[in-house]
Amino acid sequence: MSLTGRQRAQAARLLREAEHHAEPIEPLSAALPGLGLADAYAVQRDNIARRLADGARVIGHKVGLTSVAMRQLLGVDEPDFGHLLDDMIHQDGATVPAARYCAPRVEPEICFRLARPLRGPGVTAEDVLAATEAVAPALEIVDSRIRDWRITLADTVADNASSAGLVCGSWTPMEYAPDLAAVTVDLYVNGDHVASGSGKEVLGHPAAAVAWPANTLAAFSTGLDPGHVVLPGAMTTAPFVGAGQKAEARFGALGSVSVYFV
Repeated sequence: MSLTGRQRAQAARLLREAEHHAEPIEPLSAALPGLGLADAYAVQRDNIARRLADGARVIGHKVGLTSVAMRQLLGVDEPDFGHLLDDMIHQDGATVPAARYCAPRVEPEICFRLARPLRGPGVTAEDVLAATEAVAPALEIVDSRIRDWRITLADTVADNASSAGLVCGSWTPMEYAPDLAAVTVDLYVNGDHVASGSGKEVLGHPAAAVAWPANTLAAFSTGLDPGHVVLPGAMTTAPFVGAGQKAEARFGALGSVSVYFV
């Protein structure tokens, strides 16, 4: 790590305040030029620890930047991961206040629910499929606490991989699930078709994207736990959304999921 403990604590505090007040801050990477990935993940863990101390519970992880479309959109060149907490979950068709976010976007994803633990290194896509209990259509609400989404990889990692919410549809047990790489999705905002994609956009197969954090978390002596959910990454680009808009993702045989912003 190249930042001091005081600098990491300062970065964590700035992100907490930005999220609490829905007021974005300037890029941390500009204010703290030494900010590297190890520092960024330390900042992320600090803020997650504080939320747990306030009563939240980790229910899984999200993987970000697994599709070419998203890496190109945000100008980064490798995946990252963040934490999903129980206070980030919304029911399918939920109404969510847009004002709680700085600049929200939505991403259609296939959500995994694990029946068995996954601990790296060496976890494969086949291991992920064998450990998965069910999958569901999902929309991740992503939000950058960094002004105008002017992020480097370190900025988004520190900011919990820009994760802000999860909307899940109905669960399909794995024995009835289609080939996840072949699943297609159409994303609509207020009824207008805005993007299409497929499971193969996500590191070739969504299960490969779930294997990535299982292996990466091994460096932190942890992994993915039974009952946890995992978002493997966006199947399309991520449009901005705001008050008065409905986002809906239609995944064919896997079902649909939607959320309203007010």
